[in-house]
Amino acid sequence: MDEFLAALADPARWRLVRLLAERPRSVGILAELAGARQPQTTKHLQTLERAGIVSSQRTGQRRIYALRSAPLRELSAELGRLAETADRPGGAGETHQRYQHSLDAERRAADQPGWADGRGFHFRRQLPGPPDAVWRQLTEPSLLAGWWAPADLRTSELVFEPEPGGRIVLEFRDLEDTDGREPVAGQAEGRVDDVRRGEHLGYRLSPLSADGSPAFTSHVDLDLWPTDTGTDLEVSWRITGSTVDAADFIAGIEIGFGQSLDTLAAILAPDLHAQDRTTSATEQDTDTIGNTDPRSTT
Repeated sequence: MDEFLAALADPARWRLVRLLAERPRSVGILAELAGARQPQTTKHLQTLERAGIVSSQRTGQRRIYALRSAPLRELSAELGRLAETADRPGGAGETHQRYQHSLDAERRAADQPGWADGRGFHFRRQLPGPPDAVWRQLTEPSLLAGWWAPADLRTSELVFEPEPGGRIVLEFRDLEDTDGREPVAGQAEGRVDDVRRGEHLGYRLSPLSADGSPAFTSHVDLDLWPTDTGTDLEVSWRITGSTVDAADFIAGIEIGFGQSLDTLAAILAPDLHAQDRTTSATEQDTDTIGNTDPRSTT
């Protein structure tokens, strides 16, 4: 495929492909129609033939070149698959477009300091697992690092002290930047304000601008309620101290934190299934031990 694409990438060779799509032609005719010298045209045709795009046959004193349609159809199908992948509903391409629309709107609105103060965001998720399991995910750094990042980022540094006044230090890198070669994608610092185990967590978090100053402060409250099927989690954000530089960060809150919560739900679901399997096995063992059916003793 690389040789195929490289052969098509040259404008002169692409002109020859278009001419051959009309009908097979000789080297001399192709050179004349393309406005090129015959030796150069011959070299281009040889490159196309090595790539499998054209075929040739000598007829008398002439060599006739013809376009092979099958490789082009294969390329067309592959390009179609790439387009479908990029345009799939709910995919990364759609998310990027949503972020771009939000970014444009926030940048237009960010005309002076304080422009976003008082803005709020609200999230609610029905999560599998009891409140205690959810609480651990919210407060234990080793677990928190596993979901507290948008889909295209990873948590590369995290300090989270789950007590009033406790520090929060957060750093994001690109998901595929495993060796730290790329610039840091985002940094934030904050403090924990309120902790009621299994019920409520409140903290302040400030994303840092390029110069290290706070872009704004988000006041985040997370509330948990037990339900018959697991735990309801409600999250409220409130913005204060917004600078003009805050636009790029605020534009990503709804998408980014929403993705983080989706990751959290996905992490908790396997844990719940594992607990169900353990419970089922335990109940089965108990039934066997307590079985008093006389037929079981024969």
